[in-house]
Amino acid sequence: MPVHRIRTGDDTFRAAVDAMTHATLRPEFEWREIPAPSKMAPSTWACTGEILIHDEELASGRLVILHDPAGQDAWDGTYRMVALVQAQLEPEFAIESMLGDVAWSWVTESLELHGADSRELGCTATRVVSQSYGALAERPSTVDVEMRVSWTPEHEAVSEGDGQGRGPDLAPHFAAWTAMLAAAGGLPPAPPRIAPIAPTHHARAPRPEEAGDAR
Repeated sequence: MPVHRIRTGDDTFRAAVDAMTHATLRPEFEWREIPAPSKMAPSTWACTGEILIHDEELASGRLVILHDPAGQDAWDGTYRMVALVQAQLEPEFAIESMLGDVAWSWVTESLELHGADSRELGCTATRVVSQSYGALAERPSTVDVEMRVSWTPEHEAVSEGDGQGRGPDLAPHFAAWTAMLAAAGGLPPAPPRIAPIAPTHHARAPRPEEAGDAR
C-alpha cells in the first residue's frame, strides 16, 4: 500500500515528486517515505530524514509537500513545502539569546544556497533547555531546537501544448531542507553532489507529539 496520497489524475504532482527523488544530495543525508497527511491538500507526499555521521544522528526532521491545483490563499500558489527540523545543540546555546536569529539564517541561507526561490516563507523556532537537579544534578544540561518552516516554491512552470501545469522543480527545495538539517546538526554548507539519493530505513519517523498543523 503506497504511503503517499496523490489524487487520481494528478500526474503533475507525481512527476514533480519523482523528479525530486532522483536528484543528488549530500551523502550524510538519509530518508524514507512516511504516510502523508490526508486533510491538508488533495495530493500530499511526506518523508522523514536525518543527518548521520558515523551512525550518529546529528539532526532529524520531516518534510511534507502539498499540492492543491485550485491553489490556497495562504500559500499564494498551488504547492506548499512544510518542514520540521530538530537537533540537540551544545549547552552554551542555553544562554544564546540570538538562537532564533541563527535558526532563521539556517533557513534563508539554505534556500539561497540551492537556488530554491520561494515566497510566503515562514518559520517558528523553539528552544527547549533541560537542566537536572538534586540526585540528577550531575547530568549535563541539554538544548534542543525545533524549527517549523513552510514556503511556496516559485516559478511554477507550464508545459507546452496542453497548457497543464507541470509544477515547480522541487529538487532545490528538497536539497534546501537537507541543508537546514545539516546546519542545525553543525555541518558546513555543501552543494548537491556525489550520488542519487535513495530511500533508506534509517530515518526516524516523527513522534506523535511532533505532529502539528501546517499553514
